[in-house]
Amino acid sequence: MTNIYIDENFAPQLARGFDIFQQHLNLKETSPIKVLSISDVFGRGAKDEDWIPKAGEENAIIITQDLKIFRTRHQNELFKEHGLGVFFFKPPSTGYSFWQMLEQLIKYWPEIKKKMNAKRPFAFIVTPRGIKPL
Repeated sequence: MTNIYIDENFAPQLARGFDIFQQHLNLKETSPIKVLSISDVFGRGAKDEDWIPKAGEENAIIITQDLKIFRTRHQNELFKEHGLGVFFFKPPSTGYSFWQMLEQLIKYWPEIKKKMNAKRPFAFIVTPRGIKPL
C-alpha cells in the first residue's frame, strides 16, 4: 500500500475525503493507496525534520503547496535523502479557496496516481495547466 500525505497547508478534511473515495477505487486497483493528512498523523505544526524521515520510511508520496520546501536547500536535501515523491500544487497569487483546491485535486488525481511510480526522489509541479517535472 502506498501512503499519500497531504500537507497541513490543505484542510485535513480533503485528505479524509479523498481517502474515503480512494478506498472504493482500491477495490479494483492493483496498488492500493491510503490518503492521510500530515497534521492528523504527525500533529499540527510538525517539523519537516520530524515527519519527512518517517514518511520516507513508508516510501510515501507528499502533496503540498509549500514550494519553499523545494527551494530551501536543507529541506530539499531532506526530501531527496529520504527518497520522497512530491507533488507541489502551485497556488495562484491569491491562494486557492477550499473549493478550488478540491477541484484541482479531483482534476489531477488520476495523473498523480500514474506519476507516483516515477523513480524516486521526484518532484512535480501541478498548475491549472498540467503536471510537469521540477
